[in-house]
Amino acid sequence: MAGGAMAAETHWDKTHPRREQVNARLANQDKRIHNEVKEGEVSRGQAARLHREDRQIRKEERTMASHDGGHITRADQRAINQQENAVSKQIGQ
Repeated sequence: MAGGAMAAETHWDKTHPRREQVNARLANQDKRIHNEVKEGEVSRGQAARLHREDRQIRKEERTMASHDGGHITRADQRAINQQENAVSKQIGQ
């Protein structure tokens, strides 16, 4: 029984809507950064800095999830989204 519960928890962790939303945003920002470099709107140095910021946000998301049984709380999501908004504003400036 415990093995089945663990499998269900693992599936839930991977598909939790708040985590999916956060990670989808991070993936989208990664694509935007690459596109901006291609278009010459962002230098490689700026892109590296933006990627570092996104990696830090992703690391923070994983840490938050590890503290909350594999998911992030609404407050966690709000905090991460604020950080993502700050990075998003920097892309293409």
